[in-house]
Amino acid sequence: MKGAHIWGQLQDSGRGHRSIGRNNDAIGASALPDDLSWTVPRVLSTSEIRQLIDEWAEGARRLQRAGFTGVEISAGHGHLFHQFLSPWSNMRTDDYGGDLRNRTRFLTELISTIRGTCGRAFVIALKLPGEDGVAGGIDLPMASAINGVLAEHSDHFDLWTWVWGAHARSLYQHLPDATGARHPYLGDIQRLRAEHPTIHTGAIGYLTDPNECEMALNDGTADVVFLGRPLITDAAFPNKAASGNANNIRYCVSCNSCWRNIIEAGALACDNNPRVGDPDEHHEKPVSAKHQRHVVVVGTGVSALEAAHTAAQRGHRVTVVGNVDQVGGKTRLHAQLPGGENLSSVYDYQYLMAQQAGVRFVLNRQAESEDVLALNPDVVLLATGARASQPVWLTDDWATMGLIPSLREMGQSLIDGIGRSPGRAVLVDHDHTEMTYAVALQMATRFDQITLVTSRERIANDVSLVNRQNILQRLFDHDIELICHVEPDSLDGLEEGQLIMKNVYNDRISELSDVVTVVHASSRVPNQHLLTPLLANGLEVIPIGDCRAPRSLMAATHEGYQVANTL
Repeated sequence: MKGAHIWGQLQDSGRGHRSIGRNNDAIGASALPDDLSWTVPRVLSTSEIRQLIDEWAEGARRLQRAGFTGVEISAGHGHLFHQFLSPWSNMRTDDYGGDLRNRTRFLTELISTIRGTCGRAFVIALKLPGEDGVAGGIDLPMASAINGVLAEHSDHFDLWTWVWGAHARSLYQHLPDATGARHPYLGDIQRLRAEHPTIHTGAIGYLTDPNECEMALNDGTADVVFLGRPLITDAAFPNKAASGNANNIRYCVSCNSCWRNIIEAGALACDNNPRVGDPDEHHEKPVSAKHQRHVVVVGTGVSALEAAHTAAQRGHRVTVVGNVDQVGGKTRLHAQLPGGENLSSVYDYQYLMAQQAGVRFVLNRQAESEDVLALNPDVVLLATGARASQPVWLTDDWATMGLIPSLREMGQSLIDGIGRSPGRAVLVDHDHTEMTYAVALQMATRFDQITLVTSRERIANDVSLVNRQNILQRLFDHDIELICHVEPDSLDGLEEGQLIMKNVYNDRISELSDVVTVVHASSRVPNQHLLTPLLANGLEVIPIGDCRAPRSLMAATHEGYQVANTL
């Protein structure tokens, strides 16, 4: 966007550590363990603190010389400066610990030194703790008190805002998602801002829509809004909003896969934007194809839709054939379950782009090989998804009776409105993704007791740390029982409400009583029944999405985009 300014961010995680294991090089205010990783830092001496202040100020000066117009000091989220501010993590008795004024000294001296080094024109912004969710840490009254001390130095900084969570079980609060209220922190930010109304204030936290941003700017909450995840999903978000083209924004679904990818893979990626990092990602259309072809996409899930609109935008003639009357595949089912609401933005955007690009949709039609051949395609993208496998503990007799539903079958029944049932429902978790726990939480409204069992060492094993924290919080809030290291051993007693379980390590037998239903969240098997006959007719056929191999939302959208760009 023309006239944009670039700020750098100054922060150090201190004793905070989000990866597996502990940080042996951590520094901190006191020799106290991190609430999340239990890392104990090396305590900074007063001379080291002052040296760090000088080094950060010189770093800010280098940014200024490089063309940056300001810096943000990240003193929230449980980072090093937050650790000095909090009485929970700062037990010092020198000039940088003890009373509130001493605990803020590290931050106030840093602000003053940067201002002296970089001058008045250089912007200094503060990101401060609102509530960190740690017992004995910083709550709103203490945040207000910290603000009072910092306000005495307001001539040295230009802007502040407040964030939630810390390096603790509350880490997930700094990346709020659709499991809670939208923009959950604006009310508290507005109240904190009102205590010092002359200091410019920013709004932050689950702001994904231009209308939400305008609301925060117009109702006195803030002078500026902070967007992180939404700009990853659509780099052209500001341009589209400013030009009245918000309908074409590719919206962030707040799934936090970007955060996970940075932590676990060291690279930025997005479930809903496979073009992240491309030099032209802010452009509306991909590069045109050299030769136009008729591309037939069989399936209507997110991989199919991503491939369809991308191929059409490149100039291909595209026909999408689906056996349902609505697009979205399994993502549409997930979007109707607790916490999945935002996922509708993925397929809604893809469908809109496909319509604008002239994709022809043939829906509510089960395509057989002769139907596909009749369309005379040049290439077929097979996106027919996957189905639940039959777990080893589910015998053929029970499977044929249809009394043990799969996760998706139970999810659809819940959406269709099955009645309340007394007794215990057992969900056998071999999936460990967000949709499993969305179904479990919805089941909690229909059954007296929900028990989640898994043969793995923990629940939500395949979910990012921040999402897993949120999932566990909600599961326990709904009194859902969690049992690890077990799997069903026999269904012989199920007619009498008994489910026999076996420990996967020592084979010890246990029983669950009052069981009225068992649901399996099992692995999936690709639906490739069309592959062989289509190949036998000499067609170029490319399986994508779950039809190639069961995969995540991110992998599905990325593959659809990448395959379309090879056509």
